[in-house]
Amino acid sequence: MASQTQGIQQLLAAEKRAAEKVSDARKRKARRLKQAKEEAQDEIEKYRQEREKQFREFEAKHMGSKEDVAARIDADTRVKIEEMNRAVAVHKDPVMLKILELVYDIKPELHKNYREA
Repeated sequence: MASQTQGIQQLLAAEKRAAEKVSDARKRKARRLKQAKEEAQDEIEKYRQEREKQFREFEAKHMGSKEDVAARIDADTRVKIEEMNRAVAVHKDPVMLKILELVYDIKPELHKNYREA
């Protein structure tokens, strides 16, 4: 009987050790998964930063910075305003003369619908 009890005790102890090993293995697995997830997040962040840097370089190379774009727009606007002012200066006198000619040169005529009685 003692050998049976001793055998049962050994089986229980072995089962306990096995349960502990399984528990430890699960903890190690959880730790490894957590570590792998953190490493993956770090890699993702590095990749995102690298791509963002490449995009900013591409944007600066092809489009220029926002200040450059604003400066170009301002310069284009100034050029167009100067062109308009020159056009006004060139055409102002002839237009004024034409308007005055139309106002001063009145030609009285009968209306086309006027009927003599």
